[in-house]
Amino acid sequence: MSEIVTTQLPVMESFYTIQGEGYHQGRAAYFIRLGGCDVGCVWCDVKDSWDAAKHPLHDIGTIVAGAAQYPGRIAIITGGEPLMHDCTPLTGALHEAGFQTHIETSGAHPVSGKWDWICLSPKKFKAPLPEILPLANELKVVIYNKTDFQWAEKFAAEVSPNCKLFLQPEWSKSGQVTPLIIDYIKDNPQWEFSLQLHKYIHVP
Repeated sequence: MSEIVTTQLPVMESFYTIQGEGYHQGRAAYFIRLGGCDVGCVWCDVKDSWDAAKHPLHDIGTIVAGAAQYPGRIAIITGGEPLMHDCTPLTGALHEAGFQTHIETSGAHPVSGKWDWICLSPKKFKAPLPEILPLANELKVVIYNKTDFQWAEKFAAEVSPNCKLFLQPEWSKSGQVTPLIIDYIKDNPQWEFSLQLHKYIHVP
């Protein structure tokens, strides 16, 4: 029996904007936010993405055609948790259309798809699978309280030596934790600061 290939994915939203976080901050990118997440971060700012059944299924060809309307050629697959889905057909179609494929993931599900950039943002609510850690190009840890620094170092020790390391304040507590992050990075310069630029310049 031949394997069934998923040609539709639940899309919560898609939009062309500026990447606001991490290593590629400031670059034009087309975001594809897939529905479905079982990680359940209490401070998630897109909780509407959690139930995949709430979001319409889109053909992969339609998704890629939407991205191709814009001049930027970075496609960022996010969620929700995009690796709840088989991303192989989507990344294949995006590559054929000339896109670089980036993913933002908690790493809590097996990796599917071919990625030019993997941003791993581990969450305490559901730990990343060990096999994704050496694949990450970027480790982005959200800092909510002081204990998160030690937790971040746990994963920094398991990613590849070339992985970029970022600490990012949780938005609702940025006033309290930003000074802590600054001091931590000054003492541990292997880390960099990730600011949610899009929230300051008011873009999606």
